[in-house]
Amino acid sequence: MTEGIHITLDDELAILTIDRQKNRNALDAKSIADFVAAVAHVEANDTITAMVLTGAGGTFCAGADLYEMADTNANYEPWAGAVGPLAKRCTKPVIAAVEGHAVAGGLGVALWADLRVASETAVFGVFCRRYGVPMSDGTPTRLPAIVGRAHALEMLLTGRPLAADEAQRIGLANRVVPAGMALEAAAELAREISVFPPLAMAADRAAAWAAFDDDEATRLVEEARGAQAAKTHEAALGAAQFKSRKERGNP
Repeated sequence: MTEGIHITLDDELAILTIDRQKNRNALDAKSIADFVAAVAHVEANDTITAMVLTGAGGTFCAGADLYEMADTNANYEPWAGAVGPLAKRCTKPVIAAVEGHAVAGGLGVALWADLRVASETAVFGVFCRRYGVPMSDGTPTRLPAIVGRAHALEMLLTGRPLAADEAQRIGLANRVVPAGMALEAAAELAREISVFPPLAMAADRAAAWAAFDDDEATRLVEEARGAQAAKTHEAALGAAQFKSRKERGNP
């Protein structure tokens, strides 16, 4: 199977897999476009009741492909903002199955989901902090609503890694399971959700999100606007530094 974004169907469940293992499942422009198309397919298929979002090879997603960013001089669009791939939530429940790293923009992808099932190997963090790449993926807007302002600011300002147990303690991970079991546990949870009458569940889901982010669209646009200066002045240099470190064999 070629690398990219893959969808498999398991009865009424869709499993969307990010598979760019050579780049720790970092997303380039093509895979982002494929992600958008895959989500649209899920939304249009009336037989699909829920989606599990995961990454191949023991890593969830390492964010944006900084190799591509370095080569294109950081000319990329926000993942959230007004019309980015993470700007609007999927019309159906989404559960992120997190093995390994969900960092930088990969954290934003995990936050886009309704629920997060993390394995004991999971690591969450704003790792792009060290490279000056701004979070225009919805993280600064959505993270405080999920974990509270204090925890969100610590993650955003320090960029430090959070292991699965701490992520669960602050509410970032809903469940923690043994290593290698995140996808199975997330799929089981999705099937539990799928047996309920869909209209009432959809109404309650929408109301729950609206309680925190009834003005989320405006805040996402402001988030993207605020990231523009960093994109212009810091992100290109940071991406180039990242590429140089990796080419020298540094972590």
